[in-house]
Amino acid sequence: MDKQTAVIIPARYASSRLKGKPLIEVGGKPIIQWVFEKAVQATLADRVIIATDNQKIYETALSFGAEAEMTSEAHHSGSDRIAEVAERHPEIGYIVNLQGDEPMIDPANIDKVIRMVKFDDNADVSTLVTEIKDLKEVNDPNLVKCVFDMNNYALYFSRSKIPYERNEGHSKFYGHIGIYGYKREALFKMTHANQTPLELTESLEQLRVLQLGMKIKVDFSETKPIGIDTMEDLNNFKSKILAGAKG
Repeated sequence: MDKQTAVIIPARYASSRLKGKPLIEVGGKPIIQWVFEKAVQATLADRVIIATDNQKIYETALSFGAEAEMTSEAHHSGSDRIAEVAERHPEIGYIVNLQGDEPMIDPANIDKVIRMVKFDDNADVSTLVTEIKDLKEVNDPNLVKCVFDMNNYALYFSRSKIPYERNEGHSKFYGHIGIYGYKREALFKMTHANQTPLELTESLEQLRVLQLGMKIKVDFSETKPIGIDTMEDLNNFKSKILAGAKG
């Protein structure tokens, strides 16, 4: 029997900057519902599961028809949370980690991530990048940059400007979009391993994958989705929803 492909959305209540973020309502729906409704539009996903450590988020997810599972409160990352769910389901062979604060994610981008990890035998993990031209963004440590080889496998991710331009005009700059696809075995290999030196240095979990010798395949997105981390992000999302309603 073919292995299932599942989009798993980690959603925790105790966000450091916007407490209870998944339950904040915009346009009459909680943010987690906006994310779920985008995820179910992905044509290559067999199921979508919301993974949470909070009873209210769990009940809210069930109320709008989502499949949801409770997870441990002890997890330090979304990857650990989705791995707990995946371990319960041996029928799931491919997993997408879709952040619960990405209500504007393009379903086509979810399919890109699935396609890479499902149909490329060499890809353990998959992710997306988008070209960045704004020098301020290139130098912003909050925007993670990615460089990759000629076959679009990631070489490195960094908060620094990479590549360093000793000679200008030869390379473009690419910002990382934090959505991941995993082969089942790769997810468990990564989450069961200790943090690596590069991961601890840059505070980037994907560097653990690279230091463990696994391959991350990269594809391109024309747009950068709106992640909701701050009140400013929330207001920007509200403005877009309001503009769409008026349009």
